[in-house]
Order: sequence, then structure tokens, then C-alpha cells
Amino acid sequence: MEEMGSSSSSTPLPNHNKTSFGSSLKKSCLSFAVSIQETFRYATAFFVGQAKTITAKNEKEASEAELEATKKQVEAADAAEDIKNRLNNQHN
Repeated sequence: MEEMGSSSSSTPLPNHNKTSFGSSLKKSCLSFAVSIQETFRYATAFFVGQAKTITAKNEKEASEAELEATKKQVEAADAAEDIKNRLNNQHN
């Protein structure tokens, strides 16, 4: 029976490693999801901007459409970066 007591003291280490691995896996999956969302928002901004540029009636409207598309792309990147920073700060 003394052997069982000594072997049970080594079990917390594997559980701790599983917890760290699980936490790391969750963080990686969330980061990947944020990257996918960023890509979708960036692509949407690009294609909407292209459609508005093509259908613009004059150069001013075309320039405004391009500027708006660029702004939306920057916003998508900034939002994703902000979320990833919050994820990293939560788990550190």
C-alpha cells in the first residue's frame, strides 16, 4: 500500500502538463479563428471597395471608394491585433 501512495504523488505533473497543453491549444485555436475573421473582413472590404470603384460615376467617387476600402482593411487588421493582444495578455 505504501507503493500506491508514492505513485499517486507523481500524477499531478501529467495533469498540469495537460492543463498547459489544453490552455495553449485553446489560445492557438482562438488566435486562428481571429485570423480567419480578419481575412474575411479584409477580403470583404477589398471586394466591396472594388465594386464601388468600378461603379463610381466619377474620379471623386472612385477615390472615396478606394479610401473607404483601405480604411476598412486597416480596421480589420487593428481589430484582429487587439483581440490577439487581449488573448495573449489573458493567458500570460
